[in-house]
Amino acid sequence: MKLTEENFLLYAANKYDMSKVASIEEFKEDIKRFQYLKRLFHRYEEDNNLRVRLILNHLIVLYNCFGTNATELLFHKLENYHTYLKPFLEFLSYLPDYVEYNERLISTKEIKTDFRIVEELRKL
Repeated sequence: MKLTEENFLLYAANKYDMSKVASIEEFKEDIKRFQYLKRLFHRYEEDNNLRVRLILNHLIVLYNCFGTNATELLFHKLENYHTYLKPFLEFLSYLPDYVEYNERLISTKEIKTDFRIVEELRKL
């Protein structure tokens, strides 16, 4: 199954590690993390407010729940924020050379890097 907007929830449910969830409510809460990340990146874009640790926490939880499949889900849901997402995934060693979603194949080397985020991550 290829990831598209139409099948996002089904795809995510299929990739979700059910051994770590006690209820469907927990799955829904974890799905909301994609929206939380979108808001955090939007806030950074709008007023330069970067919440590095909060972003890292959301990403770590998503990778714990979805494994490496979280990468394509993140790129799909955060399409306008790849420049901000890339340094975090590099920091966590989850950035592949290519990501495929919505019938697109993206070379992550071609995505620009936000160097302010890189500097903030180096301080950790």
